[in-house]
Amino acid sequence: MRSKEYGRTECKRILRAISKICHVRSLLLSRFFCQARVFAVYNFFMTLVDRIQQDIVAAMKAKDEPRLSALRMVKSALQNRKVEKMAPLDEKESQAVLATLIKQRKEAVEQFTKGGRQEMADKEAAEMSLIESYLPQAATESEIVAGVRAVIAEMNTPTMKDMGSVMKNAMARFQGADMRVDGKMVSEIVKRELTGK
Repeated sequence: MRSKEYGRTECKRILRAISKICHVRSLLLSRFFCQARVFAVYNFFMTLVDRIQQDIVAAMKAKDEPRLSALRMVKSALQNRKVEKMAPLDEKESQAVLATLIKQRKEAVEQFTKGGRQEMADKEAAEMSLIESYLPQAATESEIVAGVRAVIAEMNTPTMKDMGSVMKNAMARFQGADMRVDGKMVSEIVKRELTGK
């Protein structure tokens, strides 16, 4: 009888210990997921400039000199635009700065490739790829065609004389939809759609 009583007491003690362990585990998991949610929200509201600064620190720690150099260049371009505006940049303005940097590098890649300087072309291409990673994904040709056709339909059969207006409306449409497009490609598609070729 005493042995049975002892067994029940021991079982209760073990159960209480397991209960405490489960409670602590639950608290730890709760804290972990709470921190994860906070981190996710923080990343969601981070500005483009904040992300670049964070990646500069990471590149410094990793001693990744090519990436660090490119990121510092991007940060410098954003700072210069901020000084010109004499006010902080919003996301659209920051993205416009990066889009300009991408365009410059695309032109540089073409020039270096034509000049047979492949090493420099590769360097510019790598920087372009890095900058693009901070922007929304570029629209595909089919998406641009669909957008241009929608604009043309809204403008009631414009002609080549209206190409400037079509371009303006198309670019405004893409910007409003937060779509990153190549202006040269848009121009070529507008011309093609207006001429029917």
